[in-house]
Amino acid sequence: MLKFLLIREIKTDKQTHGRLFKINDKNEREFICYTLEDAIRDKKIKNETAIKAGTYTVIVTMSSRFKKELPLLLNVPEFSGVRIHGGNTEKNTEGCVLVGMVRHMNAISNCAPAVALITKMIKEAKQAELKIV
Repeated sequence: MLKFLLIREIKTDKQTHGRLFKINDKNEREFICYTLEDAIRDKKIKNETAIKAGTYTVIVTMSSRFKKELPLLLNVPEFSGVRIHGGNTEKNTEGCVLVGMVRHMNAISNCAPAVALITKMIKEAKQAELKIV
């Protein structure tokens, strides 16, 4: 099974920056890209709260919103439709995990290559496990 690890590193009252790794067969981390999420909150505020830390199954399905195949996290408590997709700031997340190849002070960029890589990896493996810490 394909395994990813998302380490949340920089937490502010508006956003959460992290790094996404692939866990290889030797249980070593291989850096894939940067992540950006909403702020971590004790109580959910619609479109302004990151999902809870945990382990989630990830599959690739067609997104009716984005009109393309994207990774979808399954069984996220208090959330539905949580995807991994491109975007630059917390205003683009709505609870989803944004990915990009470049990290800036309050944003990420160069998202398309990151989304394409992650989507391809999951499609080839059929599903993945994403652990968020």
